[in-house]
Amino acid sequence: MQYDQGDPSELRDKFWNAMTQSSFVMLQLDSDQDSAAPMTAQLDKDANSAIWFFTGRDGRFAQMGSATATYQSKGHDVFCRFSGVLSEETSRERLDKQWSNFVEAWFPGGKDDPNLLMLRMDLGDASIWAGELGVINTARMMLGMDVTENVKGGYAQVDL
Repeated sequence: MQYDQGDPSELRDKFWNAMTQSSFVMLQLDSDQDSAAPMTAQLDKDANSAIWFFTGRDGRFAQMGSATATYQSKGHDVFCRFSGVLSEETSRERLDKQWSNFVEAWFPGGKDDPNLLMLRMDLGDASIWAGELGVINTARMMLGMDVTENVKGGYAQVDL
């Protein structure tokens, strides 16, 4: 698939909208290539360039530091690679805001579980790809027909 330079603002909006539908990413510490694991990003529409993760103090992400995440939207029409820095989030207010039954399922001791570690990822740059195949192009692909000139999409490098 060939991507044209897309409108950075539009692609950034597509990415954030897609993340609200499915916030699962593959997260990896830059210093530990074996650390890649699926994680659920905790979003806040009012946050400026940050997302949060819950993990264990006994896990690899407790090392914190520079990290990279990759993302694929539910509809497979938005892809992103973004970087940032993981640090411990110590705000009880933030913990209360992001806490849910889904998080508690992993931490039976609740918000005071001694193994609970809430991480903040201050976001840096991102590469975003978006492409809309549509029904006709999907059928063309199934038949092995060339769709390189017909796919609508874009690519941009942006700051999140």
